[in-house]
Amino acid sequence: MPVESKTVEAAFDDPRRELSGEKVQRIVDAMRHCVAERGIAGATFEHVSREAGVSRGLLHYYFGTKERLLIEVLRNDAETRIAMLDEPLAAAKTVNDVIAVLVSGAEEVLREDPGFYVILYELFTAGRQNPDIQAELAELYHRSRQHVAGVLRQKEVEGVLSLRFDAESVVTYMFAAADGGALQRLTDPERDYSATVATGTEVARFLLTSG
Repeated sequence: MPVESKTVEAAFDDPRRELSGEKVQRIVDAMRHCVAERGIAGATFEHVSREAGVSRGLLHYYFGTKERLLIEVLRNDAETRIAMLDEPLAAAKTVNDVIAVLVSGAEEVLREDPGFYVILYELFTAGRQNPDIQAELAELYHRSRQHVAGVLRQKEVEGVLSLRFDAESVVTYMFAAADGGALQRLTDPERDYSATVATGTEVARFLLTSG
């Protein structure tokens, strides 16, 4: 079966090829569930394949490595959560509305899906040794920044806000604050962070109102 073998090798060599279909989504969902239940180390291809109801060979065919599957989970979650901001941001009439949407979105991730950050930090660590993973993670951040920055530019055109700096720099800072804050909150979940959230809200107001 040399032709089939060559096809599989090509799949491994092209980590950016389009992944779609019901089986791929089942695999991604299964990996997310396994990470939530077992942690990164315990979420093996064996467990994921059993959860998804597919063969381990299919996981290797689509993703090649566990890290690439984790990247797909992170990409899927990030795109879903950013897309969920689009409608409420489009409806925002004041800068306070915009800030409320951004803050509530970040709080929801921490409350409902802290595994998102667990996977993010795991991939960052893996990317220190693997340039391909680092590049994939960088591309994911790039696309997310561009999307949210585009929304903020549109709200500025509508007169809802007035950016103090260029949109992508503002979004970069906001993402950095959210990621760093999440790390501290997951590390020390018993601490009261309400004053920290209030501080971040005022910083966001400063960045979104130049007048």
